[in-house]
Amino acid sequence: MKRAQEIRCENDRRLFGTLSARKEIRQANEQIERISDEGRSSVRRHLLSTSVRLSRSMAPQVHQMADECCELLGIDTNLELFVYSSAAFNAACFKPEDGRVFIMFSSSLLEAFEGNELKFVMGHELGHHVYRHHDIPIGFILKGRSGASPRLALELFAWSRYAEISADRAGAHCAKDMEATARALFKLASGLSGKSIKFDLDEFLDQVDEMQVESADADTQSPREDWFLTHPFSPLRVKALDLFQKSDLVRDGGTPTAELESAVQNLMGLMEPSYLEGRTKTAESMRRLLFAGTIAIAAADGEISDKEIAVFEQYFGEGSFNKGLNIEALQADLDDRIEQARQKTSVPQRMQVLRDLCLVARAEAKTSAKAQEALSNIARGLQVPESIVEHSLECSLDLD
Repeated sequence: MKRAQEIRCENDRRLFGTLSARKEIRQANEQIERISDEGRSSVRRHLLSTSVRLSRSMAPQVHQMADECCELLGIDTNLELFVYSSAAFNAACFKPEDGRVFIMFSSSLLEAFEGNELKFVMGHELGHHVYRHHDIPIGFILKGRSGASPRLALELFAWSRYAEISADRAGAHCAKDMEATARALFKLASGLSGKSIKFDLDEFLDQVDEMQVESADADTQSPREDWFLTHPFSPLRVKALDLFQKSDLVRDGGTPTAELESAVQNLMGLMEPSYLEGRTKTAESMRRLLFAGTIAIAAADGEISDKEIAVFEQYFGEGSFNKGLNIEALQADLDDRIEQARQKTSVPQRMQVLRDLCLVARAEAKTSAKAQEALSNIARGLQVPESIVEHSLECSLDLD
C-alpha cells in the first residue's frame, strides 16, 4: 500500500517547496506565531464558542472513519471534530494547535454525505494536514494589510489548486471508492443532496471535455467563472482523480507516475498563468491586455500612486514603470487590445486574463469602486460574465 507522501501531486510538492523558501511566507508564519503567542488567536477557543464538538459517543461512526483515515495517512496526532449549523456543504481542517488537529463540518454536509462520500471528505481535509499545506497561509497573506504582490498572488493561487489535487488523492486513498468520491465532488459542486437527482459519473466527466481550450467555442454564452478560483472546478478534480486511479500509484501496471503528473498538468493548464512566458500569438495578446489593463486599473482613480507603481513593478519587473511608458497611449489602446484578445483567445483564456487583472486589483488593500468599474468594462469588452469580477475579488482564499 502506498504511503501518503508517495501519492502527493508532484506540482504541489514542487511549488510548496519554492513558496516555503519565499521571504513573504516566512514572515507571514512568524507573524501568525507572534499573534498566537500573545493569546490573540486560538483556533480551539473559536471552535468551542461557535460550533459543537462531536465526541465519540455522539458520533461514533464519524470518529471511526476518522480513525481509519488517520491510519491510512500515517497520522498519530490527536483529532477533534466539530460541526456548525449551515445549509452549505463545507468542511475545513485547521493548522495544528497544542498537539491537536481540528476538522469542522457543516451540519448539512454531515447529514447529506454517506459512507465513503464522507470518508473522502475526511481524508481530503486530513490530506491538507499531512502535506503541511497550512504552512503556506494563503488566506492570511492575501487578506493581510499589505497584501501580496500580484505575481506572488498568482503563484499562491496556482499552488493552491495543486494542493487541492493532493488532498483529493488523500481523500480517494481513504475512501477507496471512485464512485462515492465522484458523488461527493458532485454534491459539493451542485449543492444537491443526491436524493432527487441521479448522479452519472460519465456525464459529469463530459464537462471536462467541454472545458478544454483546444475545443472551446469562442461564442459560448455560459462559461463557468468557477474554473479560475482557488479551487479547481469539480469536474476537473474528478478527471484528475480518474487519472490517479488508473495510475501505478493505485494499481500494479497502471499508468506510470510521470505520465500521470504530466496529464494532470495538462488538465490544469487552463488555470495556469503560462501565457506570461508563452511565445504564441494568443499568449502575446493576453500579455498585452494584462499590461494595459493593469495600467487602466491603477489609473482608474485619476492618478497612479507610488504604491500602485510599486505593485506594477512587482508584477512586470523592476524598472518596467519608467519615463518611456506612455500612460495615455496605453489607456487609449486598451479597447483595441481587448478586441484583439477577444478575437485571438478562447472564452476560458479571456476569463483567465480578467481573473489575473482582478488579482492585480486585489493586491491593493482595498479595491476602489472605479477600479471595479474598469474591470467590469474589460469583462464586457471580452464578452465574458461580469460576475467573474465579483467572484474573483470576493472569493474565499483559504484551503478547505
